[in-house]
Amino acid sequence: MTSEQSKKGYIFIVSGPSGVGKTVLCNYIVDKYKPQVVYSISTTSREPRGGEKDGQEYNFCTASEFEEAIKKDAFAEWACVHGNYYGTPRKFLMDNINEGRHVVLNIDVQGGMKIHKEYPEAIMIFILPPSFEELEHRIRGRNMDSEESLKKRMINARKEIDCSKEYKYCLINDDLEKAKADLEKIFLSYI
Repeated sequence: MTSEQSKKGYIFIVSGPSGVGKTVLCNYIVDKYKPQVVYSISTTSREPRGGEKDGQEYNFCTASEFEEAIKKDAFAEWACVHGNYYGTPRKFLMDNINEGRHVVLNIDVQGGMKIHKEYPEAIMIFILPPSFEELEHRIRGRNMDSEESLKKRMINARKEIDCSKEYKYCLINDDLEKAKADLEKIFLSYI
């Protein structure tokens, strides 16, 4: 590790299909290691789900507001996923890594690849489901998706899992406590 890198924080990219448990796993790491590890809160044009609050799970905005921010190059990466915009605010990312904090990005494969291209030192971690059947069961259990949306998520899941070979680490979230421990080992090898 160079002295320059030792002063900066690392970027941890955590990707995987919808419903695989990325958010639970990321929250575990951030809660355990804050303030040294911070969560990058993505900006999205989608509507809040359940009890989501602006500025906590996501920064919510309209599609036109998001498009205006794109024009201003406000995102380190952005993509349209499931018909909605998602992006990583560039200023938040840079401010934190330059101040020595490690940033966790819970983002889709498209975003993960874009971040890794711009920041090749980023650590890429892919979370896999134990099976497609279990993944579908988890998504149905959230009770937030229409049948059409669920089918779309399952098609996208297969495409995303095909990209997992591009990631440095792949973890199977079959047993939550084991997945937490495996993810923690990866983080501790860097922080």
